Amino acid sequence: MQRFLDNEVRKTGFNRVVVGLSGGLDSAVVAVLAQKTFKDELLCVKMPSHYSSQSSLDDADELCRDFNLRSETASIEPLLKAYEELNPNMDNLRKGNFSSRMRMSTLFDISARESALVLGTSNKSELMLGYGTLYGDLSSALNPIGDLYKSEIFELAEYLGVTKAIIKKPPSADLWDGQSDEADLGYTYAQLDEALKLYVEDRISQEDMVKQGIDKKMLDMIIGRIFRNQFKRKMPVIAKLTSRTINHDFNYPRDITL
Repeated sequence: MQRFLDNEVRKTGFNRVVVGLSGGLDSAVVAVLAQKTFKDELLCVKMPSHYSSQSSLDDADELCRDFNLRSETASIEPLLKAYEELNPNMDNLRKGNFSSRMRMSTLFDISARESALVLGTSNKSELMLGYGTLYGDLSSALNPIGDLYKSEIFELAEYLGVTKAIIKKPPSADLWDGQSDEADLGYTYAQLDEALKLYVEDRISQEDMVKQGIDKKMLDMIIGRIFRNQFKRKMPVIAKLTSRTINHDFNYPRDITL
């Protein structure tokens, strides 16, 4: 992973990276990996709102102390409160999506100030299920953990020595009061990952997965989300109108040079 980070960042001409640090597991793992790779060329950005729990803020601060991470705080609270005043009937989903996009807008602006690339923090479980916000937390220049399931992120965090409080607490994006990832999804990540690995990695049929003891209701939900959210995993589709169309038949590698 460190070689991936070093190669993919430096061959674009950049030497610095920024990570949004939430106090959660995924961003903690990415931050520690980035610190091992880039040292002081990493900047961690904490972007709390009025829905952020104090424990998440404390955990982010503890991680910064434990690993000597360079960090700053850029609160999205004024942005979110101003928008909530204009839209008093927003439900939790809209608040969460708006918060996520405000954080990513803030992070990309800071990356421009720092001449840095934004590192992604979405894991494979979230990406496969579409459990993330398009142009929000799913956005990044590169993602070192996007091919690791959430259960594997826990194992990697243990190996890296990530702060114990971060590893032990229930996963939450702190997008609204009391928000819980597993409550949103209806199942634990251990249950979801067991089924995802069988379906995605081993390509086991639905019928055989049920025979192996996978809950059919959960499996139907997983497969429905995988297909329904494919658009979140792809660049916008461009209507083909000319002889060479971007992402159709004009497909140079992203790091191509003259």
